[in-house]
Amino acid sequence: QVQVVESGGGLVQAGDSLRLSCVVSGGDFSTYHMGWFRQSPGKKRDFVAAIFRSGVSSFYGDDVRGRFTVTRDNTKNSVFLHMNNVKTEDTAVYYCAADRNNRLSILWKDFDYFGEGTQVTVSS
Repeated sequence: QVQVVESGGGLVQAGDSLRLSCVVSGGDFSTYHMGWFRQSPGKKRDFVAAIFRSGVSSFYGDDVRGRFTVTRDNTKNSVFLHMNNVKTEDTAVYYCAADRNNRLSILWKDFDYFGEGTQVTVSS
């Protein structure tokens, strides 16, 4: 059974940096594209970032492009979201997801395995 576990969330101030981690177990991590999504109370779930299984390319949502970077370490079955210059509007629960398909998607519905999320709160 594939398990996805996020960590690294917390309370930070605007302008700070934060790194989220996600570990995948029970499957072949190197064959999964990986994605990050986020959701704030009362808002829809948004795409944040995704990275190819090889790590050669990545994609970002408009709100985070230039501030966030997604990386992965296939030797550690891990993917990371490096969040720089965070803003109060980045406050959300952040979810890590794994995609078994050949084509990388930025849609939540196309991913196969999901973590339970980690809370990020940015204060002003």
